[in-house]
Amino acid sequence: MLSRTERTSRARLALERKAVVAESLLPREISASWQRCLDAGLDPRSVPEISVLEAPELRRRQEGSGHVYPLARAEMEMLYHQIAGSEFMIAFADADGVVLDTLSDQAFGASSNGRQIMCGSMWSEAVAGTNALGTAAAMQQSVIIHGAEHFFSCYRPISCAAAPVRDAGGRMVGLLDASSNCASRQSHTLALVQMAATHIENGLFVREMRSHVVLGIHPRTEFLGTISAGMIAIDEHGTIRAANTRAAILLAGLKLAPGTHFEQVFNEPYQAFLARLCANDRLFLRDALGSSHAIAWANPNSAFLSSRQRHALPQPVPVSDKRSTVMPADADFVAQDPQLHAILAQVDAAARLPAPILIYGETGSGKEMLARHAHAVSGRRGEFVAINCAAIPEELFEAELFGYEAGAFTGARKNGNAGLIAGADGGTLLLDEIAELPLQLQAALLRFLDDQRVRPVGGRTSRRIDVLVLAATNADLRAEVAAKRFRADLLYRLDIVQVTLPPLRARSDFTAAARFALRRINEHATITDDAIARLRTYHWPGNFRELCTILTRALLASPDDAIDAQQVADVLSAQAGAARVALPSSLREKNAEAVLRVFHETGGNISVTAEKLSIARNTVYRYVREAAVPSTDSSRNNTLESRFKPVQED
Repeated sequence: MLSRTERTSRARLALERKAVVAESLLPREISASWQRCLDAGLDPRSVPEISVLEAPELRRRQEGSGHVYPLARAEMEMLYHQIAGSEFMIAFADADGVVLDTLSDQAFGASSNGRQIMCGSMWSEAVAGTNALGTAAAMQQSVIIHGAEHFFSCYRPISCAAAPVRDAGGRMVGLLDASSNCASRQSHTLALVQMAATHIENGLFVREMRSHVVLGIHPRTEFLGTISAGMIAIDEHGTIRAANTRAAILLAGLKLAPGTHFEQVFNEPYQAFLARLCANDRLFLRDALGSSHAIAWANPNSAFLSSRQRHALPQPVPVSDKRSTVMPADADFVAQDPQLHAILAQVDAAARLPAPILIYGETGSGKEMLARHAHAVSGRRGEFVAINCAAIPEELFEAELFGYEAGAFTGARKNGNAGLIAGADGGTLLLDEIAELPLQLQAALLRFLDDQRVRPVGGRTSRRIDVLVLAATNADLRAEVAAKRFRADLLYRLDIVQVTLPPLRARSDFTAAARFALRRINEHATITDDAIARLRTYHWPGNFRELCTILTRALLASPDDAIDAQQVADVLSAQAGAARVALPSSLREKNAEAVLRVFHETGGNISVTAEKLSIARNTVYRYVREAAVPSTDSSRNNTLESRFKPVQED
C-alpha cells in the first residue's frame, strides 16, 4: 500500500505532465482544489505572482474588519507560543484571503517563502493555487496542505494549516493560518489552529450580540466558558437571535434558528428564567426534550437589560438544587480556583480535538486526576491507561509499551502480549513521570508519536493506534533538554498543549478542596472552619496526597468523626517531628548508599549492579542520575555520557 507521500508524488507527476490525476491518489479536498486551479488556467510549473495591497488599502481592510481583527491578533499571540519547534509563521487573513497580520519567527520570516506571506499579500486560490488560506476560503472549512499537495511546485517546502473564522450569523469573516517548513511540521497544528479560531469566534459572538443576553450552555458546569460550551443570544422578548455550532450540537433535535422563541427550546417561562439569571448568573435549565444543562450568563452587563428592568422582573423562586456550584456534585475533583478553571478549559478543548497535553505539577498536585478528567471529557470509549515511566524496568519497557510476539524473548508469554499502548486504543494514554524515561527509549516513543503505529517486539507488521496522548512530570523538561537528559524533539511532540497545576498551598479554593478531600475519606465526617484555617498554615509539600494523609490521621484521633483545630494542630506537629527525625537517615538514603557502593565496586556498570542487587536497571539508573555519577556500562555509553557529569569535589 502506498504511503500518502508516495501517492502525492505520483499525483504531482501526473499533474505536471498534464495527465489525468487518479482521484484515489489525493484527499478529496486537494483533488477538488487542483481541478479548480486547472479550470482557472493556472500552470503548476510556473511561479505565481502574489499581489500585495498598497498600505492605505491594507489599513482600510484592517479597520473595516470590526472586532474580528483585534480578537485575532490576541489569539495569534497565544497560538504562536503554543506551536512548538522553529521556522513557522502565524497569519490572519480576511475572507478574501488577504493577509491582515502575521507573526513569525526570524528563520521562517527570512526564508524565500516566508517573505511572500506578508501583510497585504493576496492568497486566493485563483491566484496562489492550492494553499491553506486560499483553499480554506474556497471550501469555507478547515484544511491542511502539506508539501507537494500545493498546486504550484515552488511551495513544496511548506506545510500550512488554516481554519475559517465565522461571525455570530455563520458568515466567514476571516481565516487563521499556521505555516512552517515541512521538516518543522507538527501533526496537531491544524487542531491548534481550529481551537484558536473557535476562541476568536466566541469572542466575536459576545461582542456582536452585546445588545442581547448571551448564554453559555454545557451539560457540566465546569466547562462553561470553554470552547466546548455552546452560545445562544436571546433578545428581551425571548426570541433567539443567534446560536453557534456547538450549541446546535448540544441541543440536537431542537430548533435554534433565529426567530425561535426561548420557550420552544426550554421548559421555563422566559421572564421567570431571567429572574433566576439575574439572581444567580450560573444555574441549571431543562430543555424541551428533558435534558438538563448548566447555563452561564456570558455578558451580564448586556445593554438591553437596564437596572430598572432587572428590578421589575419577578423575584426568583428559591431553588434547593445545589448544582449551581462551580463543580457538579459527582465531579472527581474541586476546581473553584480561577487558575484551575482556565486549565480545565484548555484541557477540555485539547482532549476533544484531540491534541497531546503535557501536565506539569508538584508531587500529589493531581496530575493523574486531571488526566483522567481529560479522558472523561474527550468522549473516547476506549480505556484510560496510565504508565509510570519510572516503574517499568528499562529492558522490558519497549515490550510493555508496544507488546511482543510469542517467543520474542526469554520469558515471553506463549501467546505474546498486545502491549499497554494497544490497550489504550480508542482511549487515553498517560505517560506519567515522563522525565524518567531513558534516552534510547525516548526515541522509540517518539517514533510512535510521529506515526501513531505500533509494531510488537519480534513482530513484522505494525498497526495504527488511536490514542489521546497525555504526559505528566514534576521535572522541568526544558532544563532536562538543556542538560541533554531529554530529547528536544520528543518535548516538541508532547508539548502541544501545556498546563501547570498550581500547588495546594497556592490555591484560592483551599477550603473547598479540604472539605472535598474529607468527604472522599468519610462522607459523614465534618471539619470546623478553625481546623481548615490551621491546615492553611501548612506548606503542603505533598499536596493533596499529604492532605488526605493528615485528614485521615485527624479522623482517627476524633471519636465522633468531627475534626477540630486542636486535632489538626496535633497531627501537623507530629508530621513535622517525624520529618525531622527521618531526614538524616531515611530509608531512601540508605538504599541510595547501598546501590552507589555496588555501582562503584562494579566499575560503574549498571547491568552488573542491578544483577548483584536483584533490582531493576531503572532503579540503579535513577540513583546514579540523582547522584550525577558517570557510568562505564558499555550498553549505555552513548546515552550516559550525555546524561551524567562527574561529581565535582570542593
